[in-house]
Amino acid sequence: MTGNTIFITGGGSGIGRGLAEAFHKLGNQVIISGRRKERLQQTLDANPGMAAIELDITDPDSIQAAAQTLLSRYPDLNVLINNAGVMMLDNAGGAVDDALAQLTVTTNLLGPIRMTSALVEHLKAKPDAVIANVSSVLGFVPMAVAAVYSATKAALHSYTLSQRYLLREQGIQLVEVAPPWVRTELLNSSEEERAIPLDQFITQAMEQFESGVDEVLVSPAEAMRANPGPNEHAWVDQFNDMLASGPALG
Repeated sequence: MTGNTIFITGGGSGIGRGLAEAFHKLGNQVIISGRRKERLQQTLDANPGMAAIELDITDPDSIQAAAQTLLSRYPDLNVLINNAGVMMLDNAGGAVDDALAQLTVTTNLLGPIRMTSALVEHLKAKPDAVIANVSSVLGFVPMAVAAVYSATKAALHSYTLSQRYLLREQGIQLVEVAPPWVRTELLNSSEEERAIPLDQFITQAMEQFESGVDEVLVSPAEAMRANPGPNEHAWVDQFNDMLASGPALG
């Protein structure tokens, strides 16, 4: 939990910023990236000693350039947290906007795949190396009105399982962080009463990181993680009926 050099994508707001600040307070060297430069600067101003680099997680060239910068400036890098993501409402029961689908898949799935690919050989040579992929409980119990987002998180879960198996003898721990609904800017959820407070999530997530688990599951994520199975659609229906009966999303 200390003495690491940690790179966090999407570290300027929400869960990414919360994790960045928590690890920074423990004395780690934390480097963040994100699309909005003003948010990155606000985070740096509030956390002296934290660093930031430019990165467009949807652009393969930007990912390669960011990786080169990281390895040049921070050769001790040993932790990658793939957190950057986008979430938009869609309509899987009708025509899904192609631009929305492409942006979501490119950001949420190809982003972590490409970012890890650019750094994995470096990480193999580092002691106590960790790759943490931030998925979502919606990868296990999908939100029907954000079907593409939910599908990318299910795919990231599957990809993480493969990575964990293939890197099991390389000294790299693969951690999946599957947040429940948290009060962040995603779907304008900062004031959402049905979501848990961000600080509560970060506190409990850090406790689980410290315990060394492979899956960080802050309540109520544990129950949703256990849902997939022959009867999984019963909970999918119940969950989405609950969402539909409450205040409008987005």
